[in-house]
Parts: sequence; structure tokens; C-alpha cells
Amino acid sequence: MSKRTYLLDTNILLTAVIAPEMLPIEIQNILIDSRNRIFFSSASIWEIAIKRSLNKGNFDFLPEDIYQLALQTGFSELPIQSTDCYGVVEMPWHHRDPFDRLLIAQTKSIPAYFLTTDHVLSQYSDLVIHLTLKKT
Repeated sequence: MSKRTYLLDTNILLTAVIAPEMLPIEIQNILIDSRNRIFFSSASIWEIAIKRSLNKGNFDFLPEDIYQLALQTGFSELPIQSTDCYGVVEMPWHHRDPFDRLLIAQTKSIPAYFLTTDHVLSQYSDLVIHLTLKKT
């Protein structure tokens, strides 16, 4: 297998650092293969911070903890660049979540394969890889 670049959706980032056993085995293998470049977006850390600030009982993650875990796992942070945002203008409105739209724009800008559990995002690009997490 040749080296590939991947960008993780926020839900995949959380799963990868908190409960990687829930990911399909082929995705676990992709994430640990040192030939691959695995990115998480600073937009995901921002999204986690917003969700945490809403004080929902089922969202216990601190953005700084997820950030550190991601780095310790060997993932690289992908900062938001203004040029990444340009792609959002041209995107059809299949999905209304601004974080997902930005992540798709970053995916196309790199380019990278985008790992997500959101099947709707597959409408944006052939780079989107839709996953189903294992049940616990």
C-alpha cells in the first residue's frame, strides 16, 4: 500500500483517541500505518469546544484533552487557512453543518481522504469514506 493522506471528521477523531476499537479494523490499520499521514482539523477542536460549552451531559470531552491525545496518537493538526474557506462558497447545500462543510473544503484543498460516519457527506466528493462504527 502506498502512502496516503487522511483527514478525520470530528466524530472519527473522538473515536480514534477515546475508543479506537470501535473503528473498523481496516481503518484502525490505516491510522496506525506510519506510511499514512493522518490529520485532524483545528475546526474539530473548535467544534468540540463549542459542544463542551453547551454543557450537555453526554459530551464530557475537553478540547485540550482531545488535542493532546490526537498529537500523542501521532496525528497532525491541520490549521484552518483562509484558502480552505474559499471552497465552501461553491459547495451545494447537501449538508448545513458549517464544521462539516469546512472539513470537506479542507479535504478537497489538501487533497485527502475524509473519514466520517455521516453518509450525507459522501455527496460532496469521492474522497469521502463513509464508516460504520462497531457497536459496544
